[in-house]
Amino acid sequence: MALFLQSVVSGLLVGGVYALIGIGLTLIFGVMRIINFAHGDLLMMGMYGTWIAFTAWKLDPFLSILLVFPALFLWGAFLQRTFINRVLGALPQNQILLTIGLGLVMSNTAMFLFTSDYRILTTSYSSESFQLAGLSLSSPLAVSFVITATITAILYWFLMKTDTGQAIRATAQDRDAAQLMGINVRWMSILSFGLGAAFAGTAGALISPTYYIFPQVGQPFTLKAFVVVVLGGMGSVVGATLGGLLVGVTESLAAVYISSGLKDLVVYVVFLLILLFKPAGLLGKSRM
Repeated sequence: MALFLQSVVSGLLVGGVYALIGIGLTLIFGVMRIINFAHGDLLMMGMYGTWIAFTAWKLDPFLSILLVFPALFLWGAFLQRTFINRVLGALPQNQILLTIGLGLVMSNTAMFLFTSDYRILTTSYSSESFQLAGLSLSSPLAVSFVITATITAILYWFLMKTDTGQAIRATAQDRDAAQLMGINVRWMSILSFGLGAAFAGTAGALISPTYYIFPQVGQPFTLKAFVVVVLGGMGSVVGATLGGLLVGVTESLAAVYISSGLKDLVVYVVFLLILLFKPAGLLGKSRM
């Protein structure tokens, strides 16, 4: 029983970061109906930004979020305004090819600047753990979970209680109707893509102390983000949060009770089984 609880808690801590990645992707899809295959590369940029801040200025990885978040927001806003906005009404395959191309440009630029060598961001607490109710918890993952929960709560408040947040939700629900009501849907798109990129970069900063950093690191996270978003329900922030936690717990339990090498396979099998009975995801057609 203790091993089971340990696995569940560890999975929840990792799942919190998955949830943050999924929230960024669902924001982008919910407002623009764009499938962003460059999402993991935005996370990669956040990791490299954190590594640069740590090696150049000795800035703690968690504090580097204060730099990474606005930097990735501006980069995401630039990408949306310059590239994504031009294909909003295009065929889905054109949108997919564009985001794949942007991802390749970002990953190959990182390879050119930093080479393909693996980087390790080692802090004094990277391997630290602490005891809570008889369970051993990773210190960096626990801090990451608390930061993720705080960011998610702020985002939920922003979407539900502010005029701008409600305008984003209105744009996600019906773009044409929102425009007729006087909402600047173009600005909402830029804001949403910027926030989505910022959340991906923040997730990269959070996992930097416990994960290798290299130019292609974002590719598996892109796939995992899609699993999280589809599992929770496309366009739902709450669904992305639930999906991220579920993926994290499933990975952790599979690694302990089946095999660490098969944990991703188990996640995808569970993903397919859930969609078999709930094709619209766990929360159906829930909206932001």
